[in-house]
Amino acid sequence: MTDKKLTIVCVLGTRPDAVKMAPVVKEFAKFPDQVRQVVISTGQHREMLEQVFSVFEMRPDHDLGLMVPRQTLSDLTARAITALTPVLEAEKPDLVIAQGDTTTTFVASLCAGYVRARFGHVEAGLRTDDKWDPFPEEMNRRMTTRLADLHFAPTGLAAQNLLSEGVPPATVRVTGNTVVDALLSVAARDYRFTDPALAAAVAKPGRLILVTAHRRENWGEPMADVCRAVLRILETFPDTHVVLPMHLNPAVREV
Repeated sequence: MTDKKLTIVCVLGTRPDAVKMAPVVKEFAKFPDQVRQVVISTGQHREMLEQVFSVFEMRPDHDLGLMVPRQTLSDLTARAITALTPVLEAEKPDLVIAQGDTTTTFVASLCAGYVRARFGHVEAGLRTDDKWDPFPEEMNRRMTTRLADLHFAPTGLAAQNLLSEGVPPATVRVTGNTVVDALLSVAARDYRFTDPALAAAVAKPGRLILVTAHRRENWGEPMADVCRAVLRILETFPDTHVVLPMHLNPAVREV
C-alpha cells in the first residue's frame, strides 16, 4: 500500500511570479511519486506569462484568465477570490504556495485559508515599513504574512523581519531567492534572441545598459524623468546603448 501523494498547488499570476516560481515548479516535478502538483495561473499578466512559460517549458493546469484592461485593484482582488476559491475546493490541496507581493499572492493566501489548506509564502519577509511604498506590494506582503503557515525568506534580514513581527521561528526558513535559480537555469543555455532589435543591441560594441521602470510608483512624470535620464546618458556617452523593455501596461507605454 502506497502513501497518499501530497497535493501542492502553486499559484502565480504575474511575470515575476512565473519567473521566481519556475524553479519551485520544476523541483516538485522531480517527485511524481510523492507529489501531485497543480499549477494555477490567475492570468494577472496573461500576455507576458506566455513568454515565461515558453522559456521554462511549463504550463498551468488552470488559467483563470483574470486580465481585464484598466481594472482596479479592488476589481482584480474580488474577481481573483471568486475564481480561485472553487478551483482550490476541487483540487483539495495539502499546501498552497505563491511568491512575492502581488495581488495574486495575497489572494492565494486568503483562499488557501478559506479551504483550510496550509499556505507557503516564497520570498517572505521583505519590508520597507511604509504602507504606501511600494503600493500595493507592501500591504500585500504584510497581509500574506499574517495568513501564511510557512515562510520562505530570501535573506537573513527578511527572516529577522518576520521574527520581529512575532512569526513563529519554526515556520521561517532562509532559502535564498529563487530568481537566482531561474537566472542560472537560463544563463546555462545557448540562448538566442528572436527579436532582431534585441539581437543587434547585444551584439554592438560598447557598453550595454538594461533599464526597467514599469512599477506603479514610476508612472507618469517619474517615468518621463527616467526617459530623460536615459537620453542624457546616451548623449554623454556615445559608446553606450540602452535596452528599455516596454511593459504592456498602457500607463507605462503612453509615456
